[in-house]
Amino acid sequence: MPAALRCDSLAKRYGATVALGGVDLEVAPGELLGLLGPNGAGKSTLTKIACGLVRATDGRAEVEGAPAGSAEARAAIGYLAELFRFPDWLTADELLALHQDLSGSEGGPNERSELLELVGLADARDTKVAAMSKGMQQRLGIAQALVGSPRLLMLDEPTSALDPVGRRVVRDLLRELRERGIAVVLSSHLLSEVELVCDRVAILLGGRIVAQGTPDELAQPRGVEVETGEGVRSFPEATRDQVPAIVAELVQSGERVYGVRILGSTLEDAYLEAVGAA
Repeated sequence: MPAALRCDSLAKRYGATVALGGVDLEVAPGELLGLLGPNGAGKSTLTKIACGLVRATDGRAEVEGAPAGSAEARAAIGYLAELFRFPDWLTADELLALHQDLSGSEGGPNERSELLELVGLADARDTKVAAMSKGMQQRLGIAQALVGSPRLLMLDEPTSALDPVGRRVVRDLLRELRERGIAVVLSSHLLSEVELVCDRVAILLGGRIVAQGTPDELAQPRGVEVETGEGVRSFPEATRDQVPAIVAELVQSGERVYGVRILGSTLEDAYLEAVGAA
């Protein structure tokens, strides 16, 4: 199967301003990729090129093997912008029907019912957008992005305005989409959210990818702490594999061991290091 999204030496310039400076990126079918970077890093430009809203200056972007912006690529992609706004007077069902007309989807009432069920809004079918909470509107936005059964979903800050309960609902929904084989590119500034849900992370800075890998691959070991009867003992250079020998040595020396903690950096640490180094 072709990659859900593939970028080869993707570049975009606006006059003298370089928005993307040669990005190589591949998102596998069913993969959840976190796209990180400060404002102006190039995340929105990459998303717009993938959606066919902006043309690349150089390089190539493909969606499921079709050139970005082509009819085949547009049919395979769904998009939810960060600052979306739906007509207040439409109900959830009417909004999805509108987007079915816009996308040419022939799913009809069955597709709308399935999508509302998927995002937990089955009981809000006849609720107007104006009467919905921010969390409900966010989930409705994801439902509209899924109209027409796209295989790639581009989401821009889908949890930034939600409370902890709302963020958890969206996280569970993203995991469900992954189980269905739908790839998701998630742009977010909430690094803890990305760390919890994403399979892989790409960090953009100045239009270039400065680091990518799984959250575990990007995190760095920070040693080992052992709780003993005499207090916490730190071994800053130790690795996980050295823990049994450390514990055995402490016990042999007469110390009581109550717990072991393997220390590691968070995705936030890795992000700050990558951005700072670049």
